[in-house]
Order: sequence, then structure tokens, then C-alpha cells
Amino acid sequence: MPTKIPSIKEEATKFAELWNSIICSFRDEDLITNWEMNLLLVPYWANRDLDLIQWPLFLLAGKIPIALDMARVSNGRDSVLKMRLKVDNYMNAAVRECYATFKNVINYLVLGEREKVIINEIFFKVDDHIQNDDLIKELNMSALPSLYDQFIMLVKYLLANEKEDKNWVVIVLLNMLEIVTGDIMEDAFSSWAESSHGGYYGTDERLKSLDQQYQFFGELRFPVKPETEAWKETIKRLHLLFTVRESAMDVPSNLEARRRISFFSNSLFMDMPTAPKVQNMLSFSVLTCYSCEEVIFAINDLEVPNEDGLSILYGLQKMFPDEWNNFLERVRCSDEEELKATEELEDELRLWASYRSQTLARTDLMKGYKAAELDSEENSKSERSLRAQCQAIADLKFTYVVSCQMYGIYKRSGDPRAKDILNLIARHPSVRVAYIDEVEEPVKDYSRKGVQKVYYSTLVKAAPPTKAIGSSEPVQNLDQVIYRIKLPGPLICGEGKPENQNHAIIFTRGEGLQTIDMNQ
Repeated sequence: MPTKIPSIKEEATKFAELWNSIICSFRDEDLITNWEMNLLLVPYWANRDLDLIQWPLFLLAGKIPIALDMARVSNGRDSVLKMRLKVDNYMNAAVRECYATFKNVINYLVLGEREKVIINEIFFKVDDHIQNDDLIKELNMSALPSLYDQFIMLVKYLLANEKEDKNWVVIVLLNMLEIVTGDIMEDAFSSWAESSHGGYYGTDERLKSLDQQYQFFGELRFPVKPETEAWKETIKRLHLLFTVRESAMDVPSNLEARRRISFFSNSLFMDMPTAPKVQNMLSFSVLTCYSCEEVIFAINDLEVPNEDGLSILYGLQKMFPDEWNNFLERVRCSDEEELKATEELEDELRLWASYRSQTLARTDLMKGYKAAELDSEENSKSERSLRAQCQAIADLKFTYVVSCQMYGIYKRSGDPRAKDILNLIARHPSVRVAYIDEVEEPVKDYSRKGVQKVYYSTLVKAAPPTKAIGSSEPVQNLDQVIYRIKLPGPLICGEGKPENQNHAIIFTRGEGLQTIDMNQ
């Protein structure tokens, strides 16, 4: 059978998923702010009614205000604006998306029949002018700034979505209708006046008492219930599209994030063969040796000053000031003291510092797994259980084993590094830890009594978290043995990497084996 060629929309959807995964990873690493993430993301909930590709907002930033200013001063001459829209694809996309979204939002909010008649007539005339290519010549564009201000107010009320704002929403809609029919489309004013007095229904509203007169925009779908994620994303994007004026050159501000985006963007234009599917790639394992180095910084280690009177945390805050501020924003804290309020926040602080220092936590444990998962998602043809499919393929193709040969000793002695290692593999469920387990067992020779030490090469993973029903205690992380291989005797493990790799190699699988040093 001939291979089906994917459409542009299908390709755009796949790329959007990949792009959003990259941007979300930037936020998880505190390389960008929440605001920058909103500008960089492609909408998760694509609006099929728009029938256009929705670009990341940082590419469309400032396009709408510029287009409005050009239309306002056009004086009926649209050649300059037409030329700009023709050569600037992003401005063209921004204008088209704003108008289409504006139309959808108004039609969704308004429920009254009379209002719908007028609104449909307005949109029909605008669409007709667009079709005839005489929109700027036939309509008065000088009133656009007033309409722009009113619409921004409407979007702000929609973002808040509070019941007590309904009267203000009605006022804003009336103002917008007055501007459109009275200033922008002067020929439609008679229709608006006639309808407001009941002309469409054969009765004059002025002959009725005030409480019996028809109230325009009295029936609104506001507040919006239920407020779906798709609706919230649409309104937030519309607000940013109208209000953000920063140049795309300024987003993101973090140099590391800019470097990664530049590298990724340049790779898209490389002349390279099509990558094979993940299902066809060679499976491989990554092995990292760990002896007795730091796993995750303890709070005390971060705050103890050195001989110069400076602590590790203070130094990291000065080295990565923007990432520190992004971290505080992510955990919703204003300063360092608030981070000590709960154990969860303290753990987040310890991890933030450990990811930027020479620790085991800094090792990119699961970057290979994530890459395989993303690539398999790109190649997946079925939407059903997509995430489960991708994770299953990644599990088959990628394995990460950390050879912590001292882990058993740390557990028996109550060393805090054992808990840190356990918490680390709990954060990355696909990571495995290999270690030497020393067990005392009864002597099997019946002629002798006593116990003997037996050594096992053991592989463990993070067990599913357990918590008693109704308990307020935090969830306990435990390890779970996968394999145990009995050794002929005590294994001499020094600090040399080859020695430490030997007992763990048996737990790796696949056609390839990659060894990575700690914190690389």
C-alpha cells in the first residue's frame, strides 16, 4: 500500500507536541518564567473552527498593535498595510487569528436573539468587505483604538470570570456595539437603532415601561460555566496577543534557554536523512557509577558558610540569579524563608541547588529515556493510550542503571544518602540501582552451627508509594528488589570506575552500553 503523506496540519500538530515538551522542560529546569512559557507554547487545545495554524505568541508579539496603528492612520488607503500583511506572515497570522477568535468569543457569549441578528449582520458585512478587499476603504478605521480598549476590558473580565462582573460585561458589550455601528460602520446605525426599539419585532420598545423594555445583552453566557481548559487557554492567549508588545528577540531572556532553542532551530534546517522509528532503533543501556559523593545537598550543607563567610546557596543564587527567581515563582514563594515552611519545599530547594552542583542528582538520568519517549510519540499513529504506548516503547529501548555499590551499607547504617538515593529513583521510576547486598544466612553445613555472610549483586527500583488510608503522614518511598545474583564471595570494590561497573553490567540490556560519569 502506498504510504500516506501527512497533511500540513498533522505535521504542525506533531511538531507542536514536540515543541511544547521542550518548552515545558525549560520551565521545569527554571530556565524561563511562567510568562515566557505562555509566550513560547503552542496552544494545547487547537481550535478547529479557526482553520489556521496558531504560532507561538512570541512570534506574534506586538503585531496587533502595529496593525491597528497602521489601519487607524490609513485614511482609506490600504496599500501600505496590505504590503505589510503580505510580507509579514506573522502579522497576517496574528490579524486572522484575532478576528476569528473575536468572532467565536462574541458568538459564544451572546444568547439574545435580537443581539444575534445585529451581530451576525455586522460580521456578514465585515466578511463581505474582506472578500471584496475593500475593508479599510469602506469602514472608518479611526475608531479602532476605542474598540481595541473595550475588547481588552472584556477579555480581562472573561479571565476573571466572576459573577459580580456581569453588569460590567454588559456595559462593555454595549460600548463595543455602539462604536461599531455608530463610528466604524455608520450605515449600520439605523439597523441598530431600529432593532433597539423593537423594529425587527413590530413593536416599539419606547411605548413600554422601563421594566418591560428589552434589555440588550441581558442574556449572556457569563460567567462561563463550565470553564474548560480550552476556553481558559483561548482567553489567555487572546489577552496576550492583544497586550504583549515585546519583541521576539527578547524571549527567552535566559542565555542557556536561548542557546538550546537556537541549536534546535538550526537542526531543523540541516540536510540529514530521515531518522528511523524508535521501534527500529538499537536498544541500549546507560551505566553510571557512584561511590560516596554527594547525592543531594542537605539543607545544613547549603547554609553553612565557608572560610570566606559565603554559603553554597548564596553562591548559587549569585551565579544563577534569573533561575533562582524563576524557581521561586515556580514553587510560589517570595523568599528563601518561605521555602523552609514544609518538607516538600525544602526538598525542592535541595534539588534546585543539587542540579547546579557536583552531585549525583545533577546527572541527566533520564534524558535518553525522554528523548526515546518523545520520538516514539512523534511516530505514533494512534491517539489511544498514546502516553502509555510511548512509555512502553521507551522502556524497551532504554535502560538506566546507577551502580551504587555502597547503597546497602548506607541503608543498614541509616546514612541519609540512602534516603536521598531512594528519593531520586522515586522521582525517576525507570531508573534502576545496582548495589552489593551483604546478608547473614544460616550455615548450610549441618556439621557446623552459626551464620555466614553471603553477598548478592542486587538490582532495585522504586516501589509504588504507600500511604495508610486516612493517614496524614507523608508518603513513604521504598525500594523493591528486581534481581538478586549470589556472588561466590566478597566483592572488592574500590573507587575505580571499572571495578564498580563489573557487578552492575549484568543488569544492563540491549545492543549498546554507554557509561557516563557522575554529574555529567
